[in-house]
Formats: sequence, C-alpha cells, structure tokens
Amino acid sequence: MYAVVGCSECDALRVVEGRPERSECPRCGTTRAFSKLKQFVTTDDPDHAREVRAAMLAKRQGHEDAFADLDSFTEMDRYLDEAGVDETEYLEKSGVDTAAVGAAADRAGRGVGGGQSRKDTVLAALREQDAPTEASVVDYATERGVPAGYVRDALKKLVRRGEVTERDGTYRRL
Repeated sequence: MYAVVGCSECDALRVVEGRPERSECPRCGTTRAFSKLKQFVTTDDPDHAREVRAAMLAKRQGHEDAFADLDSFTEMDRYLDEAGVDETEYLEKSGVDTAAVGAAADRAGRGVGGGQSRKDTVLAALREQDAPTEASVVDYATERGVPAGYVRDALKKLVRRGEVTERDGTYRRL
C-alpha cells in the first residue's frame, strides 16, 4: 500500500509505503504517528501515488495545465529506457575499459585482488592456514595482489602489536 500524505508542519507532500508506525518528513524532520497524518490517497499502485502527489504539487504551484499535458510516470519511465545511451556505451565513450572493469568486479567478488584490504588479506592467510610460515603467508597474499614486502612488514607489525605470535618460524593469531 502507498499513501500520499502531508506534513502538518511544513506542508510537504510525500509518498509513504506500507503502514509504518511513525513517519518522518524528509523536508523538516518532523516525526508523526502514521495514523495521525493526513492521507490524501491510498493505493496499491506506486505510480498512481506518484501521479497524485505530482498533480497536487503542480496545482499548488499553478501549473495544472502544464501537468495535464505530461504523460504518466509509466510512460515517462519507458521513454527514459529508450532515450540516451546505455551505461556500457557511456563508459566506453568516456575512455573506460568496460572489460577490465568487469574483470575487476569478478575478482573482487571472488576475493581475489581488491576484494579486501592488504592487511585483511594477510590476516586471512594466517587464519586459513594450519601452520602459517612467512613464506606461505607471502605466497598466499601475493597470489591475491599484495606485495611481498608489505606482507613481511605487516607480519612484523602484527607481532609487535601482540596480535600475532611467531615461534620457530610459525605464526599464530591471538
């Protein structure tokens, strides 16, 4: 259910979805019980609620005639889908390699390079290995794009801070 409601403080009109216990005006921040708000229209169609709100705003501003000449929100949404360029074309014309972006997104989704911070990658190596050594942690992290020098420095810092212990070349998280 969608309701077109008005604010008693600033007269703003908004569309509220469902029947929340309380509703806050996005303009002035006033919070009121939903049941106490003036409901101009209640409908199951969000586009109808948007149409009513837009018509009310146009009437307030004296633009009823101009609003009457406009198509419905549904029609305008269709025009938007057909107009202009799609995202891929826009990015390519802007000089972005969309194939490289897609590959990076895939890697991030799999947790390979860029999916987590360098430190998180080092900590994951310590967590996922049974007896992690410096070499195995470096191998794990470098496979995920973390430089070996960073891994060695991070291990030293983790030991110094007391987050990790090192004994006989094997690391353990505390």
